[in-house]
Amino acid sequence: MDAKHLYEMLKKTQEPKGYYFNKDIERVMDLMQALLVNKSRYGYMGCPCRLLSADKENDRDIVCPCVYRVPDVAEYGSCYCNLYVSREWNDGEIAHDYVPERRPPEKMLF
Repeated sequence: MDAKHLYEMLKKTQEPKGYYFNKDIERVMDLMQALLVNKSRYGYMGCPCRLLSADKENDRDIVCPCVYRVPDVAEYGSCYCNLYVSREWNDGEIAHDYVPERRPPEKMLF
């Protein structure tokens, strides 16, 4: 699978849920490629913006789309990576504030 195919597949499943890809297509394609690298390297599409432990159970919360996407998009209009965003974020109707890390520090120790 290539980045474009992954993009099309995820777009079809995520947009009906209200999650859109960032309109910066170059950034999105870089993130799609990074997801594919993580899939090849670890066997799962871990968040490309976080350090993976190579332990799927430990990383379950950051398998894309991560569990933090819902509260991030609800509060900031964007997930931590700026991959998934709200329509309002893409349309410039809300500020593009920094999205802080929600993952508990103890999950990052491995």
